[in-house]
Formats: sequence, structure tokens, C-alpha cells
Amino acid sequence: MAITKELLDILACPVCKGEVRLHESRDGLVCPACMLLYPVWEGIPVMLVDEAEKIEGL
Repeated sequence: MAITKELLDILACPVCKGEVRLHESRDGLVCPACMLLYPVWEGIPVMLVDEAEKIEGL
């Protein structure tokens, strides 16, 4: 997954406005506060709450 550091620095969780982190093994971006995984499709982060997946633990 090719997401630049610059892009990660400006992305935020649409729910809590907190920081998201790259989660390589799950192919997405994780908000540790909300425990949501946002998918990345063809290198494009999909930051839509309806597309996010609730996760149990990191």
C-alpha cells in the first residue's frame, strides 16, 4: 500500500477528528480512538464512516 507520509499527516478520522495510522496487515487506516478501520482501495483511502469496519484490537 503506497500512502505517503504527507497524506497520512493530513488525514483524520471523520468521527473523532483524531489521527489515523497505517495498518499494513489489514490493508487500511486505523483510528485507535474509535477502533475503526478505513479501507484503502487502489491506493486511495476511503474515509467514509459507512465503509469503515469496527475492529476489536490492534
